[in-house]
Amino acid sequence: MNNAEQLTKILTIILMVMILILMLLTFVYIMIKWKSKKKEKERTITDENNKTNIPKSDAKKIAKEYTKESIFEFMDFDKIEDNMIIQKNGNRYLMVVECQGINYDLMSEAEKVSVEEGFLQFLNTLRHPIQIYIQTRTVNLNDSIQSYKKKLQAVEMELEKRKNEYQRKVQSGKYTQDELEKEFYEVTKQTNLYEYGKDIILNTERMSLNKNVLNKKYYIILSYYPEDLKNGSFGKDEIENLAFSELYTQSQSLIRTLASCEVVGKIMNSMELVELLYIAYNRDDAEVFSVDRAIRSGYDELYTTAPDVLNKKMQILDEEIEKQALELVKDNVIKVRSKKQREIDEKQAHFGELIRQRAEIILKQNASYLGTDTAEEAIEIIQEKQEDTDEIEENIKQQAKLKTKEEGGHINEEQQAKKTTRGRKPKSTK
Repeated sequence: MNNAEQLTKILTIILMVMILILMLLTFVYIMIKWKSKKKEKERTITDENNKTNIPKSDAKKIAKEYTKESIFEFMDFDKIEDNMIIQKNGNRYLMVVECQGINYDLMSEAEKVSVEEGFLQFLNTLRHPIQIYIQTRTVNLNDSIQSYKKKLQAVEMELEKRKNEYQRKVQSGKYTQDELEKEFYEVTKQTNLYEYGKDIILNTERMSLNKNVLNKKYYIILSYYPEDLKNGSFGKDEIENLAFSELYTQSQSLIRTLASCEVVGKIMNSMELVELLYIAYNRDDAEVFSVDRAIRSGYDELYTTAPDVLNKKMQILDEEIEKQALELVKDNVIKVRSKKQREIDEKQAHFGELIRQRAEIILKQNASYLGTDTAEEAIEIIQEKQEDTDEIEENIKQQAKLKTKEEGGHINEEQQAKKTTRGRKPKSTK
C-alpha cells in the first residue's frame, strides 16, 4: 500500500507541474498576440497620418498614375454609339457624312458651272456649323489579295478536275476526236484563266509594296450640343435620342444639297466611325494592322485568348514535320516508279534479244532430253535468225537517217529560196 500511495503522489505532482507549464505557455502566447496587434494598430495610424500630410495635388497625381482608365483622358471622345461620336461626357454629339469626290478637272465648262452653282446652293442652305475633314490613307490591298487567292484556289481545283477528265477520256478510247478536242479546249481555257489569276495576284502584291499608293477620304462633321435645349429637363437617354434625330435630319438635308453639285454622301455607321478614329490615332500601325484584323483578333482579349508561344511553336513544328514527311514519301515513290519504268523500257528495247537468250537457256537445260546435236543446231538457227534481224534493223535505221538528212536538205533549200525571194525588190509594172 505504501508503494501505491507513493506512486499516486508522484503522478499527482507531475500532473500539476504539466498544468502549470501549459498555463504559462498560454499566457506567453496571449502576450505575443497582444503585442503584434498593438504594433499593427500603431502602423496603420502612422500610415493614415502620412496620407493626411500629402498635398491634394500629389494625391491626385498618384491616383491618376494608378487609374486603369487614364488613357481616356488622352482621347477626344468618350464612346461611339448609334452612329454618333459622343464627347465631353455627353455634352457634345458628332455625326459624320462621308463624301465621294468628283474629278472637277475632267468636266466640261457647262458641268463645272453646274457644280459651282450646286456648291453655292449648298453653302446658302447651311444653318448649322460644319467641319470639313480630309484623311489621307495608304491603300491596303491585303483583303483584295486574300480574296484573289481564294478564288484562284477554286480555279486551280477546277483545272485539275478538267485535266483528269481529259486524261480519262483519252485513255478510255471511247470518245471521238471532236469530243477530245472540245475537252482539250476547255482544259486550255481553264489553264489560261489560272495563269491570268496568278498574274493578277502577283501585280497586286507588287502594288501593295508601294507605299506611295494613297487615297483621300472626305468627311463633313456635324455637331450637336445638349445645352442648346432651353426648356425642360431631360434624362440621358432622352438627350441621346434628341441628338440622334437632330443630327440625322441635318445630315439628310446636307446629303440632298450635296447631290445638286454631283457629290454623293452617306452617313457613317458606328463601325466606319471606329475605323476613322483608329486610322486617325494609329497612322503608322493602320498600314500594317488594319482595324478589321484588330477587331477579329479581339484587342481587349489579346492577352487571355492568345495561344501560348511554346504551344504555337510546337504546332508549327508538327505541321512542318508532316509536310516534309509527305514530300519525302512523294519523292521516294516517284523514284521507285521511275526505276521500275526504266526497267520496263529496257526490257522492251531488248525484247527480241531477251527472248533469244531465254530460248538458248531452255535448249541447253533440256539438251539431255532433246539430244545434244538437236539442241546445238536449234541454237545455231536462232543465232542466224537474230543476225539477219539485226542486219535488217540496221538497214532500216540507216535508211531513216538518210531520209531525214534529205528532208532537212530540202527544207534548207526551200528556206534559202524564200530568203532570196524576200530580199529581191519586186519589179515595177507599167
